[in-house]
Amino acid sequence: MIALRSTLFMVYVTVWSVLTIPLVIFAALLLRGRWGYRAGKLWRLGVQFGVENILGIRPRVLGLENMPQEACVILAKHQSAWETMVLQDCVPKGAYCVFVLKKELLAVPFLGWGLGAMKMISIDRAASRKALDRVVIQGRERLQQGYYVIIFPEGTRVPPGGKLRYKAGGAYLATRVGCKVVPVAHNAGELWPRQAFLKKPGTITISIGPAFEAGGLSENEVNRRAEEWIEAEMRRLAPHRYPDVSPDAPPDAA
Repeated sequence: MIALRSTLFMVYVTVWSVLTIPLVIFAALLLRGRWGYRAGKLWRLGVQFGVENILGIRPRVLGLENMPQEACVILAKHQSAWETMVLQDCVPKGAYCVFVLKKELLAVPFLGWGLGAMKMISIDRAASRKALDRVVIQGRERLQQGYYVIIFPEGTRVPPGGKLRYKAGGAYLATRVGCKVVPVAHNAGELWPRQAFLKKPGTITISIGPAFEAGGLSENEVNRRAEEWIEAEMRRLAPHRYPDVSPDAPPDAA
């Protein structure tokens, strides 16, 4: 059944993307303004319909009250493609999100074209100071326009129980702009494994941590605070992935 669900979902997403991504590009390049983001939301909601009704994967969100009403930087765990969609539903109604992503993604057919048309913030993997300064210029502009900026500080998808060094990009942007930072943890990789075709039905939990002001902090301090909260919350959401966690820890994982 899982194989059948996953196959049907792949066919559904392919057809839906072929039909709607051209609309996203057209809206972003020709209509300008927020039309590209509105068209992108149409594509995303269509994919999420398939996620919930074909794959049987549904979200549960904790700490939604922690999300600021003003645009901010969101530092989130990255385990799958699932959170890139659903995190956008965690901001206030009517608000839109942009991502800081590796520039190589902009070359991916359909997906990359849509991302480029919607002016996502691209970063060179080398992450030199010059590259980071370009992120600040773009990020400040998006934040001033009211867009929430989502960044995956580990830079790539990490399997459940894993952890990579938190990179400077998100913290660098937040400290230079002086905005709030929101840490986010989730256990999407339990049902939607990294680079896996088969996806299991169930509930994925997103946990939104308390926001804190980045102004006056160093980028190392911002990363430290975000990392401490995210990694501690990951142990609470999926204690079976961390042998150092007590077996009596609350089993909140999906």
